[in-house]
Amino acid sequence: MSNPRRFHGIIPPLITPLAGPDTLDVDGLERLLEHVVDGGVHGVFVVGTTGEGPSLSHALQRQVVSRTRRIVGDRVPVLVGITDTSCEESLALAAHSADVGADAIVLAPPYYFPAGQTELTQYVRRLVDQVELPVMLYNMPSLTKVTFDIDTLASLADRESIVGVKDSGGDLDYYRHVIALREQRPDWSILIGPEHLLAESVALGGDGGVNGGANVFPKLFARMYDAAVVGDAARIAALQEQIDKLQAIYEIGKYASKYIKATKSAAAVRGLCRPDLAEPFNGFAQPEQDRVAAVLDTLDPELVS
Repeated sequence: MSNPRRFHGIIPPLITPLAGPDTLDVDGLERLLEHVVDGGVHGVFVVGTTGEGPSLSHALQRQVVSRTRRIVGDRVPVLVGITDTSCEESLALAAHSADVGADAIVLAPPYYFPAGQTELTQYVRRLVDQVELPVMLYNMPSLTKVTFDIDTLASLADRESIVGVKDSGGDLDYYRHVIALREQRPDWSILIGPEHLLAESVALGGDGGVNGGANVFPKLFARMYDAAVVGDAARIAALQEQIDKLQAIYEIGKYASKYIKATKSAAAVRGLCRPDLAEPFNGFAQPEQDRVAAVLDTLDPELVS
């Protein structure tokens, strides 16, 4: 099952294992990376949303990128989230990523002060013209307060170094419009964020998923991608049932950080790393961790492991 586009398949948005405040759990990172690579993923995406990128110091971001590249080697591509409120910091992390051999950078709109579409277009053009690596654009409106309008993406398609879009908006109608941009850029990789939409997004013409659950169950999502590519309806239905059951961990807790808390708790249940989050956030307390473990116990080990 070959794909001519640069990035495809399952590219987990890697959680960042922590050993304390602003301290990388190096052993946990290695266990996690070996786990997902052995699980059949097609790349890894570090210091993104699930990786708590905006909560990490710039020094720790660089350490995560360097260590990941060193551990993974050339086995799978490494993508790096460079989104920041400061363009200069984004450029600095992009330069570091190129220096250590990363394969691409991922850019969402700067958060905090929402940019207009004209400003956003100008910003992306200026930035991509100054970086060495290919750029994936990242639509994450729930956290950045700004959507990449389809017209904006179309206007940016003239930049050859932009190689695709990761969409975490959860709107499949929007996703269809992004896929339609292949009329301009047939080489673009188009990836979905919300994991429960993976199979449907591939059926629409997407190239795979940047799915947080693949930190914990990479084989489940790799199998779903394979089944979706060939249109195996029975296999898709069986795997979708497991993915839908897994979604219950994201209903534990009250705030937006619950998605990262749940993913890290699930990784801890599987012995991959500690459940600690970057400040100011706390990991789940024991009752919530027990609820996560109970959800994992409902999954079929033959399909998810």
